[in-house]
Amino acid sequence: MNNIGKITIIFLRVLIFVSAVLIILLFTNISVNKQTPAAINWIDSNLIWAYILIFAGAVFAVLSGLIQAINDLKSTKKVLIATGSFAVVILFSYLFASDSLPQFFGVEKYINNGILTIQVAKLIDMGLYTTYILIGFAVLLIALSPISRLFR
Repeated sequence: MNNIGKITIIFLRVLIFVSAVLIILLFTNISVNKQTPAAINWIDSNLIWAYILIFAGAVFAVLSGLIQAINDLKSTKKVLIATGSFAVVILFSYLFASDSLPQFFGVEKYINNGILTIQVAKLIDMGLYTTYILIGFAVLLIALSPISRLFR
């Protein structure tokens, strides 16, 4: 195992240890019957630790992707093509999304609260169109997979 692998394993074990200690301390200081300031502090500490873990996970995912891209240029080309294709699908979905507000029972409540705006409605439509297109591609690829094996 190389040095990066050893450092990664040590780092992950430290993260697991700190997480386990925080969870144990939370459970030992929390009370079912009453809400104490100590329990609230431990809950806050665990939430902050969860945010740190999420941020660290995102940073390491991006960094490992960049390291992999630098080490293997062929796979980088494939990833860029896939990312570009996904961006085209999202752009296509956004362009065809309607910016009209939906009409259903109780929609006035969401419009009056400011939860449902024209931009939110357009983004919801975009998400739906993106989902439909990707499901269509998946079904099409599943259907064409046996046919493509015949030509190999």
